[in-house]
Amino acid sequence: MTQHQPGTGPTALRILLGSQLRRLRETKGVTREEAGHLIRGSESKISRMELGRVGFKERDVADLLTLYEVIDEQARAAVLDLVDRANEPGWWHRFNDVLPGWFQAYVGLEEAAARIRTYEVQFVPGLLQTKEYAKAVITAGSAGLGSEEIARRVDLRLERQRLLDRPDGPIFWAVIDEAALRRPIGGGEVMRAQVEHLIDLMRQPRITIQVMPFSFGGHSAEGGAFSILRFPDRELPDVVYVEQLASALYLDKREEVDRYSEVMERLCAVSTTPVETVELLRTIAEEF
Repeated sequence: MTQHQPGTGPTALRILLGSQLRRLRETKGVTREEAGHLIRGSESKISRMELGRVGFKERDVADLLTLYEVIDEQARAAVLDLVDRANEPGWWHRFNDVLPGWFQAYVGLEEAAARIRTYEVQFVPGLLQTKEYAKAVITAGSAGLGSEEIARRVDLRLERQRLLDRPDGPIFWAVIDEAALRRPIGGGEVMRAQVEHLIDLMRQPRITIQVMPFSFGGHSAEGGAFSILRFPDRELPDVVYVEQLASALYLDKREEVDRYSEVMERLCAVSTTPVETVELLRTIAEEF
């Protein structure tokens, strides 16, 4: 049985547990329908469990382990311990009132990631935003929301940023289109402070920021923003996150991840070097 890595969040643990149950089932030649019948459920329930998209009942997992002939007490205990940890609510559950269901999975994966690479076209990435910039972005995109809900959404974004300060925090690599840095969101003062904040963040060894400059012209990522997350446990596949207007795509098939990884590599190759990034950011800050 695979042991989880320290710091792995509940979302990643559910995916890990689900993949273990799937392998056990397939090894014994049990169909999803047969497994679902055993736990008084359906084939679709087993599918959701194996994809890590639902919580786990200890009784259901124990019954499945018996069906899959996992009788060693130590092995059973390791899986059931994973059930307990996977069912623990993440800190983001405090923000359920303002956190869309389709985004909850991303926050959980982000919390568990060992490396996050992101390309952003329109905005500074959320993990790198100042409070004032975040408020301006959220306000512009949330017509009709009251000030209290906007404040809650800003608090959520700032809470997410704390993972970059953790001793075991992820490596964060961002490529930002120059357009996102020149769009005056919140006004000149807010933008100047935001750009200066990016310069400060680049002093952190685990944060790398590059800029895709206007001067390069067309490039391979003109389809839009995306993020690629990698996890400390090798059992977990890389996940590509593509956000849409009111939903998101989570891609983990090898060919899909490879395609986005290749695009990210090309972006990094043609974007500014760290030294050039700082020089460009200083120039942009002076223009606001």
